[in-house]
Order: sequence, then structure tokens, then C-alpha cells
Amino acid sequence: MPGCGKTTVGRQLARLLGLAFVDSDHAIEQRLGVPIREYFAQHGEAAFRDVESEVIDALAGRPGQVLATGGGAVLRPSNRDALHSRSHVVYLRTTPEDLARRLRHDTQRPLLQVADPLQRLRELHEQRDPLYRRTAHIVIDSARPSVQALAGLVCGRLEQAGAVVPPDPARPDRDAG
Repeated sequence: MPGCGKTTVGRQLARLLGLAFVDSDHAIEQRLGVPIREYFAQHGEAAFRDVESEVIDALAGRPGQVLATGGGAVLRPSNRDALHSRSHVVYLRTTPEDLARRLRHDTQRPLLQVADPLQRLRELHEQRDPLYRRTAHIVIDSARPSVQALAGLVCGRLEQAGAVVPPDPARPDRDAG
């Protein structure tokens, strides 16, 4: 969901694991040459989702990275399939009410520029939660006390699943996962 901590936690997780951090929204903006919000307004959601699918297909499963996707990436079956089959997906689950508190001053997310953002978040959660659960290998409640604690929890769960090996401080050149 938008605002659940994908980028913030993803960056911290990448640091913990000694991997690169990649944000698909940033990659999309680089490709488009304009902010997502502007592209969304000019061309609509369907055109944006087409570009998003191409970028996710190119990024999913690349070794040596932590990838954070936009909240709507799961809407397309091809994205869900690419992410689930080529990556180890973590769903940072958050309630619409928590998200509304976190995003109350956000003006950058096109889908939340509505009269009642909480109601919109509830609708998005109802639509997307089953898709996130279907795509994810691990589901974690992201209402944690700190980014560091949440990133540590994600790292531990990924290690338990055999998806990553913690970096060896004695070998900083080693690929961690």
C-alpha cells in the first residue's frame, strides 16, 4: 500500500544486507523523464501501468538488489507473476487508518488526491490486500516502532526462508543475495 514503508524499509534492508536499493517508481520516472504524478495526469492510469509493467519485468529477479515497487504494481497479473517467481516478495501490511495518518500531508500520490483519502485507502486495501498476500512469500505487519526494527525483522525472516545470506563483515565484496 502507499505509505507502508516500502522505500524507507527497503533502503535500510539493502544497507543491512550490503545490496543495492532500487525503487521501481524512481526507475519509471527516469524512463519517462517526468514525475509519475505528471505522467499520470497527462496520460492516465492505464498508460502508467503499461510502463510500470515493463520496468518491473526488467527489474524483477535481478541479483544483488532490494527492489521496492509502487503500491499498485500487483494490479497486473504479469507483475504479480514476475515478482513472485523471480524474487522473494515481502508484503509490509498496514491498516488504512495507519496509512491515512502517515500520508495526511502527502500531495504526491495521484490516487490519494481525493476528498476522503481514508475512504480511498480503505477501498485500495480491500482491492489490493488479497493480491499482495497472493504475491508475497512473507507478510509482516509494518506497524513497528522503528524503521531499523522493521528492517531487522524483514532481514531475519528472509534469512529464515533462505532467501538471503547475511553479509560477512570480513568479506565486504561478497554478494549477499
